[in-house]
Amino acid sequence: MAKVIIIGAGGVGTVVAHKCAQHPEVFSEIVIASRTRSKCDAVAKAIGASNITTDSVDADSVEQLVELFRRHKPELVINVALPYQDLTIMDACLECGVNYLDTANYEPKDVAHFEYSWQWAYRERFEKAGLTAILGCGFDPGVSGVFTAYAAKHYFSAMETLDIVDCNAGDHGKAFATNFNPEINIREITQNGRYWQEGDWVVTKPLEFHRTLNYPNIGPRESYLLYHEELESLVQNFPTIKRARFWMTFGQEYLTHLRVIQNIGMARIDEVEYNGTKIVPLQFLKAVLPNPQDLGENYHGETSIGCRISGKDKEGKELTYYIYNNCSHEAAYRETGMQAVSYTTGVPAMVGAMMFLTGKWRKAGVHNVEEFDPDPFLAELAVNGLPWHEVLNGDLEFGD
Repeated sequence: MAKVIIIGAGGVGTVVAHKCAQHPEVFSEIVIASRTRSKCDAVAKAIGASNITTDSVDADSVEQLVELFRRHKPELVINVALPYQDLTIMDACLECGVNYLDTANYEPKDVAHFEYSWQWAYRERFEKAGLTAILGCGFDPGVSGVFTAYAAKHYFSAMETLDIVDCNAGDHGKAFATNFNPEINIREITQNGRYWQEGDWVVTKPLEFHRTLNYPNIGPRESYLLYHEELESLVQNFPTIKRARFWMTFGQEYLTHLRVIQNIGMARIDEVEYNGTKIVPLQFLKAVLPNPQDLGENYHGETSIGCRISGKDKEGKELTYYIYNNCSHEAAYRETGMQAVSYTTGVPAMVGAMMFLTGKWRKAGVHNVEEFDPDPFLAELAVNGLPWHEVLNGDLEFGD
C-alpha cells in the first residue's frame, strides 16, 4: 500500500484517479493536484472515495512541485500534465526522492518536436538516487511498447517489421474536436512524419503517406503515417527491427478543418501581437475548441490500437503477429465519465503505477515500458477494462 500524487485533472487524470481508487489495496492514498484545484475537487467528488485528497500546483515550477511533494511525501508521482512539464516534475522528484511515471515524452513549448533525449539524459541521476522513472506508460506510447516486448518474449527470435496502428472509429457529433489536449494533438499531427528503415530515419511530409487498413470490428479506415515517440525507444531496445512505422486514422472532415487551421495561421506556436497583447494562435484555438473532457457523453463507436509485427519465430520460421485492443467510447464513459481516448491512456498509467508499487517494475534509472516484464502488466490490463487479442499468421496488409 502506498501514496501517489496524480498531477493533472484533465480527461486522462480523471481516468487514472478512477482506476487507482478501484485498487485501495495498492493505492492507499491518492492526491490529485493541478493548477486549478476546483477541477481536482470535481474529480474527487465524482469518484467519492475516502482516500482521495486534492491540492493545487503549478507544474511549471520546480519550487512549487518540491513543496507539494515534501508536504504529501508520495512514493510515486503519476504525471498526466502537459509534456512541457515532464522535466520540471522529474527535477522535483530527484530533489525529494520520489519515483516518477508519465504517459508522453517531453517536448519544448517553442518547437513541435518529439525526442526522448531530454529525459534519457536523467538516467544517471535517477540511478544514483535509487529512483525509478517509467516513461511513456499510456497506450501509444505505453501498451504499444509492452505489446512489442510481449511479442519478443513469447513468439519471436527476431522481429523485423513493426507497424503500430491506431484507429478511432468513434463519432462525437462535433464538426471539429480533438480527443486530447488540442495544442498537443495539433502539434503532433502537423509536424513531419518519420519512420525507421534499415538503421536510419526516413522523414516524410506531414500526412504524406496513407493507405486503407482494416481494423477488427470496425472495417477499413484511411490510415496516415506519423512519427510517434515510442518508435525511438523500440528500435533501440529491439535492434533486429528493420522497419518501424506508426499509423493513425483521420476522417476527411477532420483533415479539411486541420488544413484550414494551418492555412489561416491558427496552428502557429510562435507569439503574435493582438491588441497590444502577445498570444500564441494555437493556444487561443485550444481555448475555443470543444474540451476533450466534455466529449464523452455523446461519443459512440470504438477505438482499435495494436501492433502488427513480422519476423522469425523461436524456431526461425516466418511469423506474422497482430496484438490489439478495442475500446468502446460508451463503456469508458459509463465507468469514468470520459471517452475511450482518455480511458486507453489512463488505464495503462494506473497499471504501470501498480506494477511499480507492487515491485514488479522497479529498477533504478530512467526506463521505457518495454524494458520491463510485459506479462504481469498485460494480465492486469486485461482485467482493468482493456482486454487484448492476438492473431498469429494473419494478413498484416503491409506488402512493402
